[in-house]
Amino acid sequence: MMPTYAIGDVHGCWRELERLLTVMPIDWKTDRLWMVGDLVCQGPNSLEVLRWARKTSKKMRERFRVVLGNHDLRLLASGLGFARPRRRDRADDILAADDRDKLLSWLAGLPLLHRENGFLLVHAGLWPDWTPRAAEKRARQVELALRKGKGKAKQLLSPKVGPDQMSASAAELAHALEAFTELRTCTHKGKACSFKGPPVAAPKGCMPWFEVPGRRSAKATVVCGHWAALGLRVQQGLFALDTGCVWGGALTAVRLEDGHVYSQRAL
Repeated sequence: MMPTYAIGDVHGCWRELERLLTVMPIDWKTDRLWMVGDLVCQGPNSLEVLRWARKTSKKMRERFRVVLGNHDLRLLASGLGFARPRRRDRADDILAADDRDKLLSWLAGLPLLHRENGFLLVHAGLWPDWTPRAAEKRARQVELALRKGKGKAKQLLSPKVGPDQMSASAAELAHALEAFTELRTCTHKGKACSFKGPPVAAPKGCMPWFEVPGRRSAKATVVCGHWAALGLRVQQGLFALDTGCVWGGALTAVRLEDGHVYSQRAL
């Protein structure tokens, strides 16, 4: 079995991604490359990152896996007219690019979760009561809803549509989407906490989603990002790879088979 390399949140940090790839001993003809999502937004060169990812997907095909992150979805919402582009997203170059439609179409076709060889690749997290199989089933349901038509997608992606404005089935899908793209901490009963800081500062009763007792996905190894304040976390059953490159930290990759870490400081 050839090695699998996973890279944390890029957020448009193209120069750091380029340099990180030069220090990773990846064999582009045989090895696998996974990315935890949030390829774009907030960093300076999202267009370059997105073009590289689309081109790489054509070359590596099934050996290249990328899942959708919350900022990727925000870009799609802006592209579809469901949300106004935010200045801090720094995505105007993508939305104005000649190949914009091809790039957004490729992005929209990405999954929310990839499951392979005991690994679960996801951007943020999983609800504690999900088994790996249940998580995968939920991901496919949400992906289908996002691609089914503008009505369904708008309910899930528009910041103006709240749970009280959704049908029961749409609210259930939105709840699943929250885990895949937004979850950091939750209660032991699986209720999300609105918190972005380091785990030691979490509100009383809130804990990292992966530390909830009895979590039903605990036997799988989850590869994720999204939580820059958590930083690099390599432990049994978890590779958390968001090391805040866009905030002046680093861009981090790990070889899943042996846990070897590769890093490139922000430039």
